[in-house]
Amino acid sequence: MASCAEGSASISYEPTESAASQKRGERLRKFRELHFKRNEARKLNHKEVVEEDKRLKLPTNWEAKKARLEWELMTDEKKKECAAKGEDYDRVKLLEISAEDAERWERKKKKKNPDPGFSGYAEAQLRQYQRLTKQIKPDMDGYERQREQCGEDFHPTSNSLIHGTHVPSKEGIDRMVEDVEKQIEKRAKYSRRRAYNDDADIDYINERNAKFNKKAERFYGKYTAEIKQNLERGTAV
Repeated sequence: MASCAEGSASISYEPTESAASQKRGERLRKFRELHFKRNEARKLNHKEVVEEDKRLKLPTNWEAKKARLEWELMTDEKKKECAAKGEDYDRVKLLEISAEDAERWERKKKKKNPDPGFSGYAEAQLRQYQRLTKQIKPDMDGYERQREQCGEDFHPTSNSLIHGTHVPSKEGIDRMVEDVEKQIEKRAKYSRRRAYNDDADIDYINERNAKFNKKAERFYGKYTAEIKQNLERGTAV
């Protein structure tokens, strides 16, 4: 009887021990996985920190410079390919541009130097200078002719007497006249500066009051003209 009880106790104890060992093995496996993931995350974080430190040490416009250099390299490669095939690079480039991109670039070119109107003499002078410099087209033939005519005086020194000897060509004079006429035509579209009239009646106490009186006269002058004339004649009731 006692032997039977001992056998049954050993049989019930063995499955309990095996279940505990399985749970322990499962926990160890999960612990090893977590330990591996932690090490992997640590390596990735260290790598990202190193990359971020490299990026911070680079110039502020490094990304733009890098993109520009890559674009220039790609352009050079395409030019070499077209030259090897005997094709025109500009023509091949235009064939790759869609109509939408071409239209967008044209709109961008038009907006590059818009005319905001008169805002000041300095800004107007700068715009005039930029417009004139963009119109300059060097005449290499005329340059060479003038260089041959002047000889050593083409690069004057303190002893050169070349001042006042240059005679402009007829094409240059016509070009200057055309530009001046365009300036006059454009200037006529803008409102002129109002000249100060010394003989006008002084009906203001300061500049601000003068502007207010001008606005009032512009909007209500035709309605108050008779009252104003009666006050001036002294016949107002």
